[in-house]
Formats: sequence, structure tokens, C-alpha cells
Amino acid sequence: MRAVYPDARIVVADNLKRRGSEFNLPRLAEHNIAFVHADVRNPEDLAFTGLPFDLVLECSAEPSVLAGFDAGPVYLINTNLLGTVNCLEVARRTNADIVFLSTSRVYPISAIEAIATVEETSRYTIASEQRLPGVTGAGISEFFPLTGPRSLYGTTKLCSELIIEEYADMYGIRYVINRCGVITGPWQMGKADQGVFALWMGKHYFRRPLKYIGYGGSGKQVRDLVSAEEVADLIEVQLRGLETLSHRLYNVGGGVFSSLSLLETTALCEEITGNQVEIERVVENRPLDVKVYITDNGRVSADTGWAPRKSARQVLVDIFDWIRANERLVAPLWK
Repeated sequence: MRAVYPDARIVVADNLKRRGSEFNLPRLAEHNIAFVHADVRNPEDLAFTGLPFDLVLECSAEPSVLAGFDAGPVYLINTNLLGTVNCLEVARRTNADIVFLSTSRVYPISAIEAIATVEETSRYTIASEQRLPGVTGAGISEFFPLTGPRSLYGTTKLCSELIIEEYADMYGIRYVINRCGVITGPWQMGKADQGVFALWMGKHYFRRPLKYIGYGGSGKQVRDLVSAEEVADLIEVQLRGLETLSHRLYNVGGGVFSSLSLLETTALCEEITGNQVEIERVVENRPLDVKVYITDNGRVSADTGWAPRKSARQVLVDIFDWIRANERLVAPLWK
């Protein structure tokens, strides 16, 4: 964004709760981007008195689908739902546009698990014939059903989408909503419950054990992945076309082109790092896991011309190169 808008004043607000997020602060300073230690749960932190904005890029979240199981739902709801309201208030006060990064997890678990699949040697594949609307061999589109439980994480993001629509109608705010699949790449501090591809590469790099959890411990469950860099490219295209793209909602991800099972991810990590690690097979599924999620990018590609260019392998190579260049800094995350 700085390269596209060299004269823009950019402010990043974050509570630095996620371990490793503090590593990004020198990078922000290097690009003359102001950092404010703020928490979206607290409207006072987002007062920004006397500072107008043209755009609010709302990508804050408690992003784990397992959030709320152990500690209860309060932090999750206050961050993902009330946090969006507080960001919308910034947009309302300053007459700013808003781009909201939502999630593929807005789609119900039972519906995703009802997708017909074919078990192949290294992955599950979406079958050619389906009984549900909004799913084809190309993946899941915006017409996929929304009825049914989806996790508190997915519910808070879906509620945020609805509130954005209401703010837009009542206050004239322009917006775009992107329902993203797995976003990954360098500088993502991957964990077991969020950021699986960065985690997988980090564990291979530092030779630490991993687990295939659920689906018989097969490792055949599949996700698509898209680099944060390419999501930024899409947002730049959307901003340039906001006059016509406002009030639109898109599924955004790597699609079939950039998708991997855990088995395939392991093979690529072994190839790229030259390391093999111990992988435990856990037969039982975790709550809220799904067998396959692949994004159908048809709508966003038709409207913007955007499509992911980086293959899954290239994204993993990017993560490997970042870890190798910053080994001493990031080693505590995966050792």
C-alpha cells in the first residue's frame, strides 16, 4: 500500500496480543507508517482526535475458530463484533470508506461437511455432482447456504457483515467485504489453530513434531491458501474501483489453483527445507473442523480481474525464505 500511495498517512492500530506481532513494528517504522497501541474493544483507543481518515481497513480479529471453548466467548465477541462497531464509528465520524476482511468461516459447518467429496491418494476433492447450491468443482461461492451453526468466530464475523450493511444504508458509508480463505505468507506467526501453513513450514524448518488431527489422521483435509501480498493487491484494485464496487461482497482465496492437503503440505515442506519431522496421527476430529474448503473466486475475478498468481508451492517458498532470513528472531515461535 505504501508503494501505491507514497504520500498517504497510514496509521496501524493493534493491541499486540498475538505473540510475534511486535516483530512487525520496525518494519512499519521503516516505511514511515505510524503505529498506535490500541485495542478495538475500547472506543477510546480509536478516538484519533483531529485525525481524519479516507479509508478504514478493518482486519482486526480473534481469528481462531476454536476461540471461546476454554476461556469463554467474551473476548471473542468484544473483539470481532464490538470491535467492528468501533471501527465503523471511526468511518462514520470521518466519512471514510471501509474494507472489511471477513472469513470463509461464515459458512455453516454442517453444510460444508455435507459437500460431496472424493477421497484421492493425497487429498479429498470436491465431487463433480453436488446437491447443495453454491458449490462446484471450482469451490464454494457466495451462494452457498448460510443457515446453521458455524462457530462463534464465524458468527461474529457474519454479524459484523450485517452491521456494515446497516451502517452503509444509514450513514452512506461505502464498503467492500472480502470473505477470505486462508491468508498466509511471510510475517505470519502461525499457530495450530490459525495460520497452519506458516506453522507447518516453521515446524519443518526447526525440526519440531506436528499432528494430523481428525479424519482418521489421514492428513487429507484440504484448504486453499492465498498470500497476504496478493490480498493487498486485490484491496488496491477495489479501492481504485470503489465507485462501482461499493456494497459488494466477495469470496477471496487461493482457489483450486492454490490449495493443499496437510499431506501435500508436508511433502512440499520436506522438499523445500530438506527436513523430515515426526507427525502424530490423531484419529478423532476436533470440534468445528471441516474436510474441505476451497474458494470459488468467480465473482471477484469477474468484477475486478483479480486472481491469485502465486502457487501454493511459491507461497511456502516465500515463508521458508522469510524464516531463513529471520531465523534468530522467529525461532522462539516454533521451538
